Amino acid sequence: MAGGVGGERQRRAYAAASRLARDRMAIEEPLAAEALAAIEGSDIVVVPGTYDHVEQVLDALDLPYVVVHPGQLGAAGLHPGQLLVVNCPGQLPRADLSHVGEFVAAGGTLFSTDWALRHVIEPVFPGVLAYNQRPTADAVVRVEVLDADSPYLAGVMDEHDDPQWWLEASSYPITVLDPKRVRVLLRSRELAERWGEEAVAVTFDHGQGEVFHMISHYYLQRTDLRSRRHLAAASDYWAEKGVVMDADTAAVADDLMLGEVESGYSSARLFANVASEKKRRQRS
Repeated sequence: MAGGVGGERQRRAYAAASRLARDRMAIEEPLAAEALAAIEGSDIVVVPGTYDHVEQVLDALDLPYVVVHPGQLGAAGLHPGQLLVVNCPGQLPRADLSHVGEFVAAGGTLFSTDWALRHVIEPVFPGVLAYNQRPTADAVVRVEVLDADSPYLAGVMDEHDDPQWWLEASSYPITVLDPKRVRVLLRSRELAERWGEEAVAVTFDHGQGEVFHMISHYYLQRTDLRSRRHLAAASDYWAEKGVVMDADTAAVADDLMLGEVESGYSSARLFANVASEKKRRQRS
């Protein structure tokens, strides 16, 4: 059974899930929550894309950011304390690609999605990752944590979670060319069986900085409700997490199903972790 496809329903799922992500972080990782709350407008720089819209996740998390359009990175005054988000397709002029490489090497953090694998990662960081030339269909796959010790995955998935990850038609599967350098954070066995590669989210160091890349669009536009648990009320997800759902969140999540919120939660919490960890490093 398919869940909500984009639009108002998906927006509400992200809004509710993001509140839960921040509430859980405050309970379980108070220092991370403090760093997240300290993020200022210039700490996150977003390069908008035609297809992905990571800024919608940032809006749901109530995180400030600045927008810099392709061709303007040279004048943006990038510095190592920032997190740079490049949305799919990531088609940047050559001068911008040089600025991205210099930014990461100096200590900056890059977060990119889907076709940016071909347009940014391959030319700027050759020999690390590559597109496997087997574009996906429009599909939803199960994902699982591979690097459980990573601080970026804290609270993203618990033992009984079963989040679904949406693959846009023609998403680019990730081939890891340098396994000694790359850490696979999330994987999907279904993705590997159908399109040859299991990596969903990866990270690697470059100079003093770090790169994150994820297949498909970070703002998930739909999910699949595959089990009786997925079809339960969204409030059951709060009960599973041991968090009380307040009245405002209950109003936002009204009529949503557990599976819809669960998928939004996994992506919202992951980005919250990345952003808070970057802020903690910046402050220290």
